[in-house]
Amino acid sequence: EVRLMETGGGTVQPGGSLTLSCAASGFKFDDYYITWIRQAPGKGLEWVSTIAPGGVTSFSSDSVLGRFSIRRDNARKTVTLQLDSLQSDDTAMYYCTKDAFSGEWNGIPKDLTKLTDRGQGTQVTVSS
Repeated sequence: EVRLMETGGGTVQPGGSLTLSCAASGFKFDDYYITWIRQAPGKGLEWVSTIAPGGVTSFSSDSVLGRFSIRRDNARKTVTLQLDSLQSDDTAMYYCTKDAFSGEWNGIPKDLTKLTDRGQGTQVTVSS
């Protein structure tokens, strides 16, 4: 059974930082892209960042580029999303998802609802 569990959310002031972690099990972790998505209150799913199986290549949305960074530890089956310079627009539930198999990622998924292998999410609230 595929399992993903996000931790590390919380409430911070604008300009603050958080470190989100995703622990995975139930599949061959180092064969898959891992993608973070988020959902703000009353809004749809938004792609945040994706990291390739080897951990060398990653992609991030323009809205977080330069502020968020993603990395993975294949030995520990974890993915970390470092959130810096947080803004109120970053307030959302953050999910890590099991994305495409190695070599099969075709860019940002057109339908993020198809990323069904995901955890329960971790809430990030940015407020003064």
